[in-house]
Amino acid sequence: MRQIDVTDHIDKTRFGKFQWSVVGLCALLLIVDGYDVFVAGTVLPKLIQEWGLTKPQAGTLQAWALFGMMFGAFIFGSLADRVGRKKGIAISFLMFTIATLLTGFATSPEQFKIFRFFAGLGCGGLMPNAVALMNEYAPKRLRSTMVALMFSGYSVGGMLAAGLGMWVIPNHGWQPMFFVAVLPLLLLPAILWRLPESLGFLIRQGDQDRARRVLSRVDPNLQLRSTDTLIFTEAKGSSASITELFQHQRLLRTSMLWVAFFCCLLLVYLLSSWLPKVLQEAGYAEKASLLSLFSLNFGGMAGAILGGRLGDRFGLPKVVVAFFVLAALSIGLIGSNPSSALLFALVFVAGATTIGTQILLYASVAQLYPLAVRATGLGWASGIGRIGAIVGPTFGGLLLAQQYPLQQNFLIFAIPAAISAMAMMVYALASARQTEALKPVEA
Repeated sequence: MRQIDVTDHIDKTRFGKFQWSVVGLCALLLIVDGYDVFVAGTVLPKLIQEWGLTKPQAGTLQAWALFGMMFGAFIFGSLADRVGRKKGIAISFLMFTIATLLTGFATSPEQFKIFRFFAGLGCGGLMPNAVALMNEYAPKRLRSTMVALMFSGYSVGGMLAAGLGMWVIPNHGWQPMFFVAVLPLLLLPAILWRLPESLGFLIRQGDQDRARRVLSRVDPNLQLRSTDTLIFTEAKGSSASITELFQHQRLLRTSMLWVAFFCCLLLVYLLSSWLPKVLQEAGYAEKASLLSLFSLNFGGMAGAILGGRLGDRFGLPKVVVAFFVLAALSIGLIGSNPSSALLFALVFVAGATTIGTQILLYASVAQLYPLAVRATGLGWASGIGRIGAIVGPTFGGLLLAQQYPLQQNFLIFAIPAAISAMAMMVYALASARQTEALKPVEA
């Protein structure tokens, strides 16, 4: 009888067709997730016009989905621990696609808020479960790359929302943008059929037969016998105390990461919610304003992949600081009424250095904390970021209601990026001092 550690075996096995199918399915899920998150920004100008909303009211309208995402991450994360990642993903997917479809039938802001809240619940539950599943099936040497590829689906969904909006909204109104959610519902049988269950969950449930069948798909060359026992090693960090995040000279660095998370997600959701509306009011055509949302998400996809490669070469803190400096500059310059070509270039850079930088911040958290408290560190940093995501659209609505000149609005929009750059600079200096202090003293 053999004992096989599945984590160790996957780390040593060639990345094959089965794992590529997991990447593809998870990326497909995040495309739908990204579409659902960014579609609200494409329809916001029409909602303001049809329902006579003030900008603060419109900002609050956007925030309801973000409240749902925050609660969804907590609810469906713990639910999936009990029923399995696959079922958790399927329930989340079903919830946000149905809620998105129903949003198209909303006839009042109150109905719109309710449907968007439930859509947010599903979106919030899907992402962490998809990331956890992808992490489990990717070998350690490729984990960051595969997660980045999977995350690119989120930006593709945003680009799809913007591209579809350019044709659908002027010709058919805003409702069909939500009706198209019926198409992803057709994917649910494929998800249930093709997506594997978490090996760790199967082993914890004592379902060795199913676990052996899944591992045989991961590595077809592995000859498993019915007497073989699979084991799954994992770090027990989720129950660690939050106070541990501030111990061992980590107080300053933890605080600075939280500031950066808050400001980064504030920017992502501020721009995705309000960029089309602000550019339309500045005189850009409706299609041009929606194309800016496409450019923002295309930049996010490119920034995540490029940032990861640069981070491996030059160190994550330096790259994150540089990205936030570029974010502040590009966002500030958007308000100078540039030509359309320059506008799209600036929005592309803004997307690369805000949406793309989210993943770099998650990687920074993972590098800061030891294994025992890493899950706690990621959870709290993500939670702080979600607060920023809720603040972003609301803050944008209140700011735009003041009717400041375009340039002043974007200079104010750039402030969170500048704060993030300073916070990560302090983080980088503190990390460098800590590294220097840990070097052995030469005789």
